Amino acid sequence: MNMISDAIKYIGVDDLDIDLFESQYVVPEGMSYNSYLIDDEKIAVLDTADARKGEEWKANLTAALNGRQPDYLVAHHMEPDHSALIAWMLETYPQVQLVCSAQAVKMLSNFFDGVDFTGRVITVKEGDTLALGKHTLQFIGAAMIHWPEVIMSYDTTDKVLFSADGFGKFGALVHESDDWACEARRYYFNICGKYGSQVQSVIKKLAALDVQSICPLHGPVLKGEALAEAVRLYDTWSKYEPESEGILIAYASIHGGTAKAAERLGEILREKGAPKVVVSDLSREDMAEVIEDAFRYPTVVVAASSYDAGVFPVMHDFLYHLQIKNYQKRKFGIIENGSWAPTAGKVMRTMIEAMKDCEIVEPMVTIRSRMKAGDEAQLEQLADILI
Repeated sequence: MNMISDAIKYIGVDDLDIDLFESQYVVPEGMSYNSYLIDDEKIAVLDTADARKGEEWKANLTAALNGRQPDYLVAHHMEPDHSALIAWMLETYPQVQLVCSAQAVKMLSNFFDGVDFTGRVITVKEGDTLALGKHTLQFIGAAMIHWPEVIMSYDTTDKVLFSADGFGKFGALVHESDDWACEARRYYFNICGKYGSQVQSVIKKLAALDVQSICPLHGPVLKGEALAEAVRLYDTWSKYEPESEGILIAYASIHGGTAKAAERLGEILREKGAPKVVVSDLSREDMAEVIEDAFRYPTVVVAASSYDAGVFPVMHDFLYHLQIKNYQKRKFGIIENGSWAPTAGKVMRTMIEAMKDCEIVEPMVTIRSRMKAGDEAQLEQLADILI
């Protein structure tokens, strides 16, 4: 059994069978559903797990209890991958009190229809504490990271932050690597990306605490340099600032003509000394990965074919995802393609203009079906402005 400290035990489970997290994010290395137990005069269980791995979680809980009875179940987050076993827990251990936010109380009936929680719930808010003996949990409001009921808690004895979905990542713990940021970045921008101001609020609260370990609901426990780097990246990401120098070229091509233009622009940019150029095919690559790169770099070029008097759908989907994730503070270039009446550029421009503090550079490049000799000069001109 993994120990976070002498009193804090890890009782979570890996899910190596899942293909899509939240039915939309590919997770080739699975997912972890993290849960913890504080063994003190009073025993607190921190979150449960997804029903997919319920039996494994129950076995881990039973082993960690070692014959004792739990006193509290703290629900930091009501999303089903962490809360699915709340009703089972209260039925199995009649003395257990559920500890959660007032907003979480309102959600209980959504997930547990017909379950009577009367007299079984302790509602906590920012600054409230829960004494366990040697350990005390101090609660931190974390609304909209990434649901409105979310709370975090801080163990004032062992200096451990239980951060709910914050500081999480894709991937099962059995596949954990030294590169935390890779899948944490994709996770952050696609799960929490919209809520930068709320993340900033929590970071400011954490600055007043002596946090020695972060225990998220997904991914590894963070300590030392890894913890400091995670907080630094969260600060950058939540301010919507670019993390790295580079240019993303995201293209949506029907018959290959737009793809050739996007690839050629990438070559020109590299020839001109661009520090990093990423060229992504929106029809074939993981959309979440491309969104991650859009947030990572300061400059994006969108290249798309016209389609049904609009824009090829995967490009519309990409820009829509950026809009709903509160994308901002970036520079855009536009390449459109149209065989008889190009319309893609107009649609893309309108969607980009709806994003906060995003600049569109000129010229917008228009090609007709296939690149021709004269189009090369347009791409050169665009590249000069982008670098």
